[in-house]
Amino acid sequence: MTTETRSCDVVIVGAGAAGIGFGVTLRHLEFDNFVILDREAVGASFLRWPRQMRFITPSFNSNQFGTLDLNAVCLDTSPAYSLGVEHPTGREYAKYLEGVSSYFELPVMTGTDVLSVEKNTLPYRFRLKTSRGDFLARFVVWAGGEMQYPKINGLPGAEHCLHNSKVKSWKDLNGAERCIIGGGESGIDAAIELANADHRVIVFDREEPWNETGSDPSRLLSPFTHLRLQKALNSERVALYGNCTVKSVNRNDRNYQLTLDDGAVVDCAEQPILASGFVGSASLIESLFTWRDDGFPVLTENDESEKTKGLFLIGPQVCQDDLIFCFIYKFRQRFAVVANQIAKHLRLDTEPLEWYRQNGMYLEDLSCCGDACAC
Repeated sequence: MTTETRSCDVVIVGAGAAGIGFGVTLRHLEFDNFVILDREAVGASFLRWPRQMRFITPSFNSNQFGTLDLNAVCLDTSPAYSLGVEHPTGREYAKYLEGVSSYFELPVMTGTDVLSVEKNTLPYRFRLKTSRGDFLARFVVWAGGEMQYPKINGLPGAEHCLHNSKVKSWKDLNGAERCIIGGGESGIDAAIELANADHRVIVFDREEPWNETGSDPSRLLSPFTHLRLQKALNSERVALYGNCTVKSVNRNDRNYQLTLDDGAVVDCAEQPILASGFVGSASLIESLFTWRDDGFPVLTENDESEKTKGLFLIGPQVCQDDLIFCFIYKFRQRFAVVANQIAKHLRLDTEPLEWYRQNGMYLEDLSCCGDACAC
């Protein structure tokens, strides 16, 4: 392990969709003095997906008509074109990210675990301690994502459950029946794939996300998931129990037991699946952010930490007021906003970012965002 200290204008933490996409944005500004750090590999979170899991947003190569592929992380690329699939698997999408990184010759350092981010004296505001030595940075762009950090606290007995992110393939699980705690996207996806593998599945959720309506896809099941769910329901292998909170999970010599909020106890022969979502990686540097009551970091209008100047957040944890930028096609629109701020401080030419504005990749005015759908 090296103890060398390197100095960079910008350190990007995370080589997933956000980190790679933002790296390309810096390349378009002809900016070179930056590095992208990742503890594992490019697209590592996607490589962890169960083999059957696919993107709920469709990829379509529509660039020649002036519309960017929904799952592209940068201009002039398309997962649909490079992969030849509409709903990529995690492995396929990681391959796309690797291709983007290679084509734009991004300075990615994999196998580099960021151990801490500390405030430093000017001109380098930050010192990042890593498994491969220290980095000094004028700006830190946190792109750690969230899917590497499953949410397993808060439910008594959660240690008896199997978090859905720990499953490599739903076909590997034994048993005829499974209980799933959580009916959001990940829980319903698990139910569908288990049903496809001939399991009987019961899904419990404190609400009824499968019946929710509205126009914000961040808060609803996707049409892709709804269609597959209907097929699973028709097979009579999936049962949905809404408005039903699992209060605890226990295990005895014979089976697992779920205690519900009405006092009822449900016996589960096999280990329950916990589809409780994820804790965002920004929690690893919790002290550098002020936090909202709903768990999102407080950011300026330019996605900079309200508490720590020079620290920017990109990716699915970005939230402005009640607007959640959790999908790729949403959070990629903020790359240019962050890049513009950094470029101004470093006195770089920001003219290339006009290309982003012309292609719907530079979302500054959030007043145009909302839940307005006529039909």
